[in-house]
Amino acid sequence: MISLLQNELVGKKKWIEEEEFLNVVAVAESTPGPIAINCATYVGHKLLGFWGSLIATIAIAIPSFVIIYLISLFLDEVMKIELVQKAFKGIKAAVAVLIIAAGIRMLKKSKKSIFMWVLFVLTFAALTLLNLFSVSFSAIYAILCGAVIGLCFYSAISLIKKKKKGQSDSDAVKESEDDIP
Repeated sequence: MISLLQNELVGKKKWIEEEEFLNVVAVAESTPGPIAINCATYVGHKLLGFWGSLIATIAIAIPSFVIIYLISLFLDEVMKIELVQKAFKGIKAAVAVLIIAAGIRMLKKSKKSIFMWVLFVLTFAALTLLNLFSVSFSAIYAILCGAVIGLCFYSAISLIKKKKKGQSDSDAVKESEDDIP
């Protein structure tokens, strides 16, 4: 979905810039609801304000709702068909490739720092271990852990910058006091 959204919103329609799209995806993934709806709401608001966000949200939700409703009426019967079961296995593999491709594309275009790489490696290792040992761990907890780590890191950076600014300001005050006869 991310690569489709990126292609439409940034590439074809040019409604938002690449960096803004990355920010929208980050926020959309951390808020409740499907990413397409969150992105549509943002872009609709950017283009036409409140009414744009309302119309975009409804317009993107209705087709999915209707399709899922229709599928739910016949799902049990359809899933008994062996060909459909095999198709779903193929779809799972294709979705995994699309997610990896979107992640790589976003990684290439994101601002890189040592913190980002350390967090990426630790997250990848933790999720791989959880998967290998079949530990049931909700994605919500992973998102919350990432949010806490990010908040702590950027709060620490902010404090360090404030202290450095405070030291340079106090050094300037001391120098000006030394100049007073």
